[in-house]
Amino acid sequence: MSNKEAQVFTNTQYSEDERKQLLQLYEGSFAKLTPGDLIKGKVARIGDSDVVLDIGFKSEGTIPKSEFANLDAIKIGEELEVYLENIEDKNGQLILSYKRANFMRVWEKIIKAHEAGEVLRGKCLRRIKGGLVVNLFGIEAFLPGSQIDVRPVRDFDIFIDKEIDFRIVKINHQYENVVISHKILVEEELTDQRQAILNTLEKGQIIVGTVKAFSDFGVFVDLGGVDGLIHITDLSWGRINHSNEILALDQEIHVVILDFDADKKRISLGYKQLQKHPWEGIEFKYPIGFKVTGKVVSLTDYGAFIEIEKGIEGLIHVSEMSWTQHVKNPSQLVSLGQMIEAVIISLDVENKKISLGMKQLTPDPWSLILEKYPINSKHSGIVRGLTNFGVFVELEEGIDGLVHISDLSWTKKLRHPGEVIKKGQKLDVIVLNIDVTQRRITLGHKQISDNPWDVFASIYKIGSETEGIITRLIEKGVIVELPMGVEGFVPTSQLSQTPVTTLSETFHEKEKLPLTIIEFDKENKKIILSVIEYLRGKDQVLIDEYVGQHHLPPTTLKDVVPYVSGEQTADGMSETENN
Repeated sequence: MSNKEAQVFTNTQYSEDERKQLLQLYEGSFAKLTPGDLIKGKVARIGDSDVVLDIGFKSEGTIPKSEFANLDAIKIGEELEVYLENIEDKNGQLILSYKRANFMRVWEKIIKAHEAGEVLRGKCLRRIKGGLVVNLFGIEAFLPGSQIDVRPVRDFDIFIDKEIDFRIVKINHQYENVVISHKILVEEELTDQRQAILNTLEKGQIIVGTVKAFSDFGVFVDLGGVDGLIHITDLSWGRINHSNEILALDQEIHVVILDFDADKKRISLGYKQLQKHPWEGIEFKYPIGFKVTGKVVSLTDYGAFIEIEKGIEGLIHVSEMSWTQHVKNPSQLVSLGQMIEAVIISLDVENKKISLGMKQLTPDPWSLILEKYPINSKHSGIVRGLTNFGVFVELEEGIDGLVHISDLSWTKKLRHPGEVIKKGQKLDVIVLNIDVTQRRITLGHKQISDNPWDVFASIYKIGSETEGIITRLIEKGVIVELPMGVEGFVPTSQLSQTPVTTLSETFHEKEKLPLTIIEFDKENKKIILSVIEYLRGKDQVLIDEYVGQHHLPPTTLKDVVPYVSGEQTADGMSETENN
């Protein structure tokens, strides 16, 4: 009862019982209505903005004109089924919806179709993110892109304005959403077809398929309802990075059955197997010595792999890259993807291996090395490296020779070349030997000047006196530098008549010693000297001065046995040589 009606009953002069009876009669004259009901009513009139319906209730109901697609078709007195939105608005009128009533009828039909699994037909209206909108009994249903077909659909627009069959797969009652699928119908149709295909498959069989999808490991091919996989290694005889380098989506191709598992429905396919193997007749196509052009497809520590053509690769070993350079890694000369020329060195058809060479494209400079650098010829080079055993000297780009440490100086016994040579300096050398096979050149530096030991033989005669400066202390004595730059050796026994425990406490580098030659060996380039022999027969004052300077026990040298060549010096000289 509205507020106005209640006011009438209150103001009228009725007893309490009379009012109750009258109210029951009044309310009983109208049907019981609940929001959400579908009810029928007759068009009473059509106003400026609403259509008014009489539903036999105490008040009329209104429907906005906008809910009628064809307002001209609505006639006064016509009966319509409508949806009751609310019992009354602020004016006491019922709030009705013609559009909602139509939706409820369709919604009920949709629910029944879903429960029965009916196949329906609808028109694709437009494309939205993730799929299509389809007209279903006048309402919009969602067709996901993944549910359009068994094959991935890349262009949704081709379905716009087309009618398709589908089945309802999901209903969301809360949001009144409907999800449909066309794919489910296609899969049902393909079930028998798949089984028929699986029953007829045989290894080695060649069939036609359509490229369906790519992956990092290969290509999926639709064989007519069942999918097979071409692994990336079975796509091409050559090296590829991705399967789309060989095939394209939706491309129709011939493939061969490599293997299949009927239970798991896994089919392995081959594509390259239907193409001629590139190694067939390769010995005629690429004979030894033939020049080829290829792309660097892989680098390793030991060389570079070159793709001559799809399925044919050769290796250029680092030793075959340059006649002159010491190539430690192929990246010094080539890079991935680079196109280079090479020469066929060897061909192993059975193991499918090709050896290539880059240096063979130019003449071998070592074939002319003897003419260019004859034995005993003099040259100038740049010191490129120092080692414990010698010096590497670059005569020209890529041509190095070795000066052994023993061939650096006539007069000094070097422990390391760095004592007299620096990297990068210019050095005069003479060619001592050449081994073309091993590609080695032996050089000498000291040989640039004459051997001074012929002169030393007359200067450093046994018994002659001289002086030397200590350059190095070793276990068995001291090394001294004599006039003319030659080195000599003073054994510990020739420094003092009594044993010296620690030489470094008694003698020091750069100290000058008076000496007598006690042994001279021209062949082995040895000069052995003695302080004791020098002091023998000298004034005692001189002897005492030497003894006091070095904190040695007092001596007169009268009882000291004279030095005999070869008795005490062998160990000392060998020590000198070793150091």
